[in-house]
Amino acid sequence: MKNITPCLWFDQEAEEAVNFYLSIFKNSWIEQTTRLGEDGNGSEGKVMTITFYLDGQKFMALNGGPHFQINEAISFVANCETQEEIDELWEKLSEGGQKVECGWLKDPYGVSWQVVPTVLGEMMSDTDPEKTQRVMQAIHQMKKIEINKLEEAFAQG
Repeated sequence: MKNITPCLWFDQEAEEAVNFYLSIFKNSWIEQTTRLGEDGNGSEGKVMTITFYLDGQKFMALNGGPHFQINEAISFVANCETQEEIDELWEKLSEGGQKVECGWLKDPYGVSWQVVPTVLGEMMSDTDPEKTQRVMQAIHQMKKIEINKLEEAFAQG
């Protein structure tokens, strides 16, 4: 097996969604677009699939019709090094979508994202359960994660 590519099923918004993501993530591009041929119902030329990369990660978008809806059971984790990266990504991805909680948001196409600092993984793997508990309590009080508040919670005690 060479790799695994997540496929996002859209009703008819695949091209619009891909362009939205490409406008947000650096190191992103479209690899291939397939369009429908003549089928007698006026769909000729419409996008069927787009293979694209976001920050080097391969994805596929499919215009599959209204049969299935994207939901929170699947989310993408965007790891950020700085608060500035979190702030920028949080605002751009959630514009027209929904800011949820604990670093989670939904973009305008219903895709769920977790915008988190890379330092969170280090904090949560600490051997002191009191520290990790304080960090979790701090996260549950946030929508967008704020690194300074996590660091304060981690350092208490």
